[in-house]
Amino acid sequence: MRRLLLAIPVVAALGVLSCTSDDPTIEAPPAPDPRPPTPPEWDRAVTRPDEATAAADRAACKFGRGALPDETLGASIPMGKDIPIETIVVLMQENRSFDHYFGKFGKYAGRADFAGAPDDATNPDRTGPVSSGSHPWQQAAHHCFLDTNHGWVGTHTQINGGKMDGFYETNHDIKGEVMPDPTMALRDGERAMWWYDERQIPYYYALAKAFGIGDHYFCSVPGPTLPNRMYLFAATSFGQTSNVFPDIGAYPFPANDAVILDELDKRHVDWKLYTSGGPAGAAAVLSVQLPVRYNRDVTFPIEDFYRDAAEGKLPPVVYVDPNFLKTGDPDNDDEHPPSNLQIGQRFVSKVVDALMKSPQWGKLALFITYDEHGGLYDHMPPPKACVPDDKPLIDKQGNPLAGAFDSYGVRVPMIVVSPWAKRGHVSHDVYDHASILRFIQAKHRLPALTARDANALVPIDFFDFASPPNLSIPALPEAVVDPGEMTYCDQTFKRE
Repeated sequence: MRRLLLAIPVVAALGVLSCTSDDPTIEAPPAPDPRPPTPPEWDRAVTRPDEATAAADRAACKFGRGALPDETLGASIPMGKDIPIETIVVLMQENRSFDHYFGKFGKYAGRADFAGAPDDATNPDRTGPVSSGSHPWQQAAHHCFLDTNHGWVGTHTQINGGKMDGFYETNHDIKGEVMPDPTMALRDGERAMWWYDERQIPYYYALAKAFGIGDHYFCSVPGPTLPNRMYLFAATSFGQTSNVFPDIGAYPFPANDAVILDELDKRHVDWKLYTSGGPAGAAAVLSVQLPVRYNRDVTFPIEDFYRDAAEGKLPPVVYVDPNFLKTGDPDNDDEHPPSNLQIGQRFVSKVVDALMKSPQWGKLALFITYDEHGGLYDHMPPPKACVPDDKPLIDKQGNPLAGAFDSYGVRVPMIVVSPWAKRGHVSHDVYDHASILRFIQAKHRLPALTARDANALVPIDFFDFASPPNLSIPALPEAVVDPGEMTYCDQTFKRE
């Protein structure tokens, strides 16, 4: 008997045993994962600090590149599998300050603790040889207006050492490239002091009241779009202070300058970039050929996002971009002036609706924010920030600039939508774009890219992971586009 049993594998190996059509098919082994292996140091043993110690060390900018979330965040903050979010979605719109959109939110939400601008806020008129009075913070006349100054120099003038009084002067009588010769009424600096409220952007107010909003969320750089969007991916702008970058593929992007997409690949976490038009944001922002860098297609049209959401096929990390490179078009969906902001609000509502209807709704979180303030008034001075790296500041011509990336930019809106979000919550914690990075890193146990994200606080305050998710869908108003406003915007700003 023993001899027979020992012989069976030998006979089978020689192919003597007969095979029938009922035998199971032997499948080929899976193809090896082309992505690089996870560095072993990412899984090193770490003793979690208490929250007071971690907070003090972050405030002192103690942590640097490579620091794990377990090392920089207190033991009470969940990590990895303790964060029950399986799909993280990031949607970044364009060029709106916090007070510009939500300065009146406290009144409508009944929140006395909400940090909106005071009703009597003003900015002086310093456009002439002598100051000639002041200009009040006032309700916007239209949903579109001439673009405003949000460059590196202009933004620093607006902040003015924390006085927040340079918005009118930096936006008065500027012409810009979109409209070479606008009327004086269109280029009056008062447009930088405009605000909207629940009557004008009802969907955004309802969404913020239904889920969570942060009133201390700042953009990462006191400057324009692309440096701020780089912080969303890299926690640095690699020294850039302007929007004038080299052609895609030409930017000197050293191999050791990783971005979050590289970290996700090394951890074998899938991700996708969806765009409503034009090249995907990461390609433009990072000036790299993404399919070449990652050896696969990673950018997809927005229609694929809607389909993937409906079929429950969104990957663990998702970036959704409006067509933010289509500047100067009032019909664009990115909300960058002179775009009709109602169109951007409608675009955001479609993304939110797709996620709420997705089979993945119960285990996802959507972060909605804006790249920078767009030159529009906000009353809160930006705090000091940790310098991300040792890269020198350069201007649009590549010339060196004095200073450092040691301050956040102006406040921008931040809304968190999730079944795990605290309903009706207002977070007063200080965050910037690197905080979203740190949330992704905390979920997937990834190291910091620079000192900025290493010392960032994760936006855990928006969530309640101790309770079951609230899967109910709140009643939200339709994000309508007013035909009269669309006609005005097209007639005023549409280019042939």
